[in-house]
Amino acid sequence: MDVIPDTTQTPVAVSAGQISAFVWLKRHSLAVFLILTAIGSLRIVSTYDVFSHTTDEPAHIACGTEWLTTGTYRFEPQHPPLARVAAALGPYLAGGYSHPLPYDSDVWLAEIGGARISIAGLVILRRDGHYDRTLTLARLGMLPFFWVASLVVYLWARRWLGEPGTALAVLLFTFLPPILAHAGLATTDMALTAFVGAAFLAACVWHERPCLSNSLLLGGLTGLALLSKFSSLAFLPVAVVSAAVWHAIAERPSASTWLPGWRRTGLLAVAMLVCVLVVWAGYRFSFGSVNFVSFRMPAPEFYQGIQDVMYHNLRGHPSYLLGQHSRFGWWYFFPIVLAVKTPLAFLALVLVGGVTAAGNRGVRIALAFSLGILAFSMTSNINLGVRHILPVYVGFSIVAAAGAQRLLVLARSVKWTGWALGGLLLWMVVTSSLSHPDYLPYFNMLAGSHPENILVDSDLDWGQDLKRLSHRLKEVGATSVAFKAFQFVDLKDLDFPALTPPDVLTPVTGWNAVSLSELKFSEGNADLRDVTPWQETIPPQEKIGKGIWLWYFPPNARISR
Repeated sequence: MDVIPDTTQTPVAVSAGQISAFVWLKRHSLAVFLILTAIGSLRIVSTYDVFSHTTDEPAHIACGTEWLTTGTYRFEPQHPPLARVAAALGPYLAGGYSHPLPYDSDVWLAEIGGARISIAGLVILRRDGHYDRTLTLARLGMLPFFWVASLVVYLWARRWLGEPGTALAVLLFTFLPPILAHAGLATTDMALTAFVGAAFLAACVWHERPCLSNSLLLGGLTGLALLSKFSSLAFLPVAVVSAAVWHAIAERPSASTWLPGWRRTGLLAVAMLVCVLVVWAGYRFSFGSVNFVSFRMPAPEFYQGIQDVMYHNLRGHPSYLLGQHSRFGWWYFFPIVLAVKTPLAFLALVLVGGVTAAGNRGVRIALAFSLGILAFSMTSNINLGVRHILPVYVGFSIVAAAGAQRLLVLARSVKWTGWALGGLLLWMVVTSSLSHPDYLPYFNMLAGSHPENILVDSDLDWGQDLKRLSHRLKEVGATSVAFKAFQFVDLKDLDFPALTPPDVLTPVTGWNAVSLSELKFSEGNADLRDVTPWQETIPPQEKIGKGIWLWYFPPNARISR
């Protein structure tokens, strides 16, 4: 007989057939990882030509193109350059260019429903009439971040779970609709997920084995995390502190293991130096003035970006939850987002894994990693969707895999747990597959048939369905449509018919369409708070994707609200 690892680290007898399966998985662990990652990649790429650009993509492309073409980063420093440069690289190599806006211009044109759009990015997207090709090239730049995030899950699980936990962790992570959604968009969220997870895992490895190579790795990955998104400045410390506190409570280590000593201090200094150099390199070794000291400093755009994020959080951002509007959000926003945007089978496995996490260090720190990020996010005034806490899925995938492995161990003595595990995994795979290609607006069954009453914006309608609406209007021969897009966009680029202004009180004769995000955010306007839009009282005749409703009213039609 042999043993398989479980979340309590207690040997459990298994059958010869199970041993053979685990041995095969161990021998082919890398192949399984590559196959699952390739499947996820193909699913992501297949969505590129389905969706139009989302609200934030043009600006990210524009800022990355500025970095590539001029060597500066002045358009909009509220986000670091790593993901933006990755998004801009493909269009740049295909002939894209940086729109010649003066540097004192605000690249973000206007606020429309809480989203800001870059004129420069739209110019790049429509260049030479190759909108679809340029957008595809930009989105391809995000695939490496999906690969890195999947690799982090693989290495984490392999280190502390063994098989079949490693294969299960990668399977669960690469089948998560929110991960597939944001890995397919030219935004910053997948880069954050990849490198916050990678830097945290490197910190855990460094703690167990502090050496020069691990210090260099820790510093480099931390620098890349900081270049991905400024929320990493908070996510990494709170995740490390959460894991350290739980570790101290669970294992009660001696004080000597926590005190750094000269060797550890020196290695940590090396890691910090590497981190600083990576960040500085990300800003092309720029020097300049900052407003909090009297002398010039490296990477002034980095400090400006941090200040911009702090100011953004201070003044809040328009948010929507459960039919309510707020500029400063709700402390319970992100728990609700996770509850309705995550497959229920995944949540069930996380619950099982969380219950048994205390017995396995890797699972314990994975849970601390995700819960620490979630807890900090609950204090934020910027509540814009699951994408802002996407890194939690890295840790939760480890915990869920540990839960699945635990059920498999119990199946030896409690038969129904094996059937339960099989049912949950099948449910997860089928749910994810059926959500294709609409990973972004995915909601689980808790949301019911009207998820727009819970969340909108980047969780439901981020402007991704405009191409679908254009195609449908062509099919029906529409010559005009009453419609207002959620984001700033020239709908002529998408071959729309003539546009007429929509009326919230009554539909116009002919074709009427509404973006659900535009509808819900408009309801929060002071002038319309006492008005019920007609789109809320007349059921849509068609649904375009998940984010747009469509009606046709012939001349002289009798309309009852």
